[in-house]
This record gives sequence, structure tokens and C-alpha cells, in this order.
Amino acid sequence: MPTVHLLDYAAGNIRSLVNAIEKLGWEVEWVRSPDDVAKADKLILPGVGHFGHCLTQFANAGYVEPVRKHIQSGKPFMGICVGLQALFETSAENPNVPGLGVIKGRLERFNDADKSVPHIGWNSANTSSSDEASKSQSIYGLRPESKYYYVHSFAVPYRAGELEKDGWTVATAKYGSEEFIGAITKNNVLATQFHPEKSGAAGQRVLKAFLEGTKTSPLPAPSATATQGLTRRIIACLDVRTNDAGDLVVTKGDQYDVREKSGSGGNDVRNLGKPVAKAQQYYEQGADEVTFLNITSFRDTPLKDLPMLEVLRQASATVFVPLTIGGGIRDTFDPQTNRTVPALEVATLYFQSGADKVSIGSDACYAAEEYLAAGKKLSGKTAIEKISEAYGAQAVVVSVDPKRVYVASPADTPHATVETAFPGPNGERHCWYACTAKGGRETRDLDVVQLATAVEAMGAGEILLNCIDRDGTNSGFDLELIRSVKGAVRIPVIASSGAGNAAHFAEVFEKTPVDAALGAGMFHRGEWTVRQVKEVLGKEGLVVRPFEEEI
Repeated sequence: MPTVHLLDYAAGNIRSLVNAIEKLGWEVEWVRSPDDVAKADKLILPGVGHFGHCLTQFANAGYVEPVRKHIQSGKPFMGICVGLQALFETSAENPNVPGLGVIKGRLERFNDADKSVPHIGWNSANTSSSDEASKSQSIYGLRPESKYYYVHSFAVPYRAGELEKDGWTVATAKYGSEEFIGAITKNNVLATQFHPEKSGAAGQRVLKAFLEGTKTSPLPAPSATATQGLTRRIIACLDVRTNDAGDLVVTKGDQYDVREKSGSGGNDVRNLGKPVAKAQQYYEQGADEVTFLNITSFRDTPLKDLPMLEVLRQASATVFVPLTIGGGIRDTFDPQTNRTVPALEVATLYFQSGADKVSIGSDACYAAEEYLAAGKKLSGKTAIEKISEAYGAQAVVVSVDPKRVYVASPADTPHATVETAFPGPNGERHCWYACTAKGGRETRDLDVVQLATAVEAMGAGEILLNCIDRDGTNSGFDLELIRSVKGAVRIPVIASSGAGNAAHFAEVFEKTPVDAALGAGMFHRGEWTVRQVKEVLGKEGLVVRPFEEEI
């Protein structure tokens, strides 16, 4: 079996990269010390998170000169995400930490005045060349019709001809009006800002080309429907818990009640399938991401909840799109070791098992309340801050569970209100959204705008915006809630709760500036497939990731 070396410097989830490489028939050997770099023929440098944190670890471990020598020797080298960023001179994310300086340039933060940051989702990677022969070639399997998964706040701005004059071939993507480097190659070096291991069949094609040394190949015939830019993300969500028999199942609640109301199931936990099988099903249908929410984790700590860790391990072996895990990401007392395990360590367990993001729910409410009580001062001690500092904002999702509280007038509450088109039980035309904790059973004196702005300040990279009032209703997303939150933050927001058909996805994308939309019950029950939803969105003129057969 052919071998490729991966440099392990504790820089995020690399399990999926290993799985993707092994699926292609290659064996992974680990570089665990600077001396091991010289043994590598093909070397891959992965990385997820904060430039300064990753490069500091990289330098402290003594890898800078050995990796430079590997590149200078002409041996194949690939950098992924921070692995691309490391090749440049410096980054605005931490100007005091130098990169390897293999490529001239500096990373800059995306402008969030007109778009969400981090840049999360599926975007293009198109080579630009004045050479007609080069235009007909696919560089390392990159195709103009394909979409690749990006998740980052900082990028190298593209300036036409600047890097090309030094012999680099550049593939770019656009986010809003900003064009940036999505991939870059020269001689033995290939680096991608996107994650090929999380980019489905399109990413597998790029990895395969690098491993086999296929630098160029003929491009397929262009399609008239090819579109550029960021797509609309469709996320499949799996609520996971143990049922009364002790089996781990996918379930779905009606306003968070997951037990059957009638029929042969009696009062049993609703069983809609097995988590790993469901995740694989949605991946094959074209889901852009898969989210697992462990809805019993407030009772069982992740350190004891080994089945969920195993779910991630198994899912990441065959599901090559981003995986998010929620439940129990907090400081946890472990009676077996008689110590409190920090939330960062709990999150690391999930990342090592195959998660790309962790979702924090109830503890985000409590952290936001403490932040507001302290006069909007950061403590530096919350799970959100610690995980974001180590792995980057893009690794932290905050799951919010608000419900409506009607008032006759905005003057009747200190909370942020909306004027609603759906009056309350007594004809009230205004409401505010109260945040809840512990699966909706605990209502807090905290509104959704307060929570959203607080967690953004702490370093969260994305908000999963649920709605208890719409959960299980199949009546569509709460557009008023979504507009309220999107108007208050600059980080991406995922719409959740209420989707019952494809038209609801089209509506939320057309009528709000939301970044992604999530479905659960309609997919679990087989009423709609992810692919069918995407086909409807495409007919509506919305940009979605194209379906590509596995290689």
C-alpha cells in the first residue's frame, strides 16, 4: 500500500483527512518529531484554527526548518487550510507570529460590513490563466463547476499577476466582492484554503490527484448552469439519545417532546433510525453538513458517553462533509479521575473522534448572563472563549433555543422586541424571544439578541437558531426571529425548526439573509430528500452545491 506522511502538531480534527486518504487506498504514517520529516516522500500539513496558535505550536515543536527543507528538496508537499496559510509570510490574525515565508503575502480578515464572517460553506476554486492551453487543464483535479468546503475568517487577497510572476498557479474564490486564494500550486507544492477531506467527491478528486502526482488533466465540458460564489447550505440534523431499551437512536420532538403520543409506540421515545446510517444516507443525498445533537448529554457527560464518540468515529469514516456535535461541551467533573475536565479537553475528545465543530447550548446561556452581569467584559474562562482560542471561531457553534413571549407594547419589557405578523393569544402585536436551557425546560430572563451578541463577542463562529414555537410544526421557519438575530450579529446564522417542505427552505433564503438552513423530521420521515430540496432551490435560481458521483 502506498504511503503518505501527515504532520501531527495537534492542530484540530485530522481524523477525516486520514479516513479520506485511506479510502483512496493510501496508508498514513505520522510525523511525530522533526526528525521524522526527512523520512517523508509525500508530506501533508493539515491545520484547523487560529494562525498564531497553530504556528506557535508548529515552531515550538521544531518543525519550521525540517518542513522548509522538505519543500526545497522538491518532494511533494500539500498544505490544507492553516497548512496553506502557514506557507505565507504573516497573518493579520496574529502579526507577531511569522509563517514559513515560502510564498510572499499576508492574510487579511474578510470585511464583515456586508457579509458574515467566518466564511463558512461551499465555494469555488477556479484557476485563472492567460495561457489558452492552461485554461483547458484541471489543476490537481480542480474543476470550475465543483464546490469545495471552506471555513475561515482570514484569507490571502488575490491580486492578478502578483504571485503568477513568481511561477505560482492560483485558483481563486469570491466572497462578496472580495476575491481570495482558494488553492495555489508550484512545482512540488499544492496548498488549499478549502478542506478537500470535507468536500465530498470534489475534494476526493483533489486528494487523489496530489497523491498520484497528477498535476494536470483535461477539463470536462463546461456546463451552462455552472455558478460561482458561495452556495446555500442545507444541513441535516440528527437529534440523538438513548431510548428506553438503552439503544442509541435518532429521534425528533414536537416542541422538544420526543415521545410518541399514540399508536403502537405508546409513550416510547420516537425511533427514526440509527445515527451513523442516517448520516450516511444524508451525505449520499447531498447534505452540505451533518449535525448530531446529543439531547441527553445534560445527564451523561461526554467522558462517559462513549457511544457518541464512536458515532463520530464511524460517521467520519464515510461521510466526507463537515460534522458538528452538540451536547455536554462544558467543564465536567470526572469521578473516575476525581478531577474537573475543562470544556476544551471535552471538545478535543470530540475533534479527535471526527467532529469539525462543537455546538454549545445551555452553557452558552449561562455564559452570556455572566458576561452581561459583568458589564459586557470577557472573562477568558468560558468554554466558548477557550475553544475558539485554540481551534478558531469556526469550530464553535452556539445552539440557541428561544421561544416567544408576547407583550402588548415594547415598553412592557426591557428585552429586544419585534412587531409580529402573528398576534399573541390576547391580540398582542409585539413579542420578544426568551432563551431557554436544558432542552427547553428552563426559561431564562435573557433574550435572543442579548445571547447572540454576547457569544459573538466571546468568539463563537456560528449560531444555530432554533425556535421552540415552530419545532415539529412543519409550518416553516420563523422569519421574524431570523431577521432579528441576523440584524444583530456578523457571524453566520443557521435557520432551524419548522421546515416541512422545500418551499420553506426557498422562503427562508429568499426572505432573510440567513447563511444556512437545517432540516430534520421531513428528512427522517422520508417526506423529502436533501437532493429534492436542492433541486427545488436550483429551479428558484438559488445557488446550491451540485451533486457529484463518488470517485
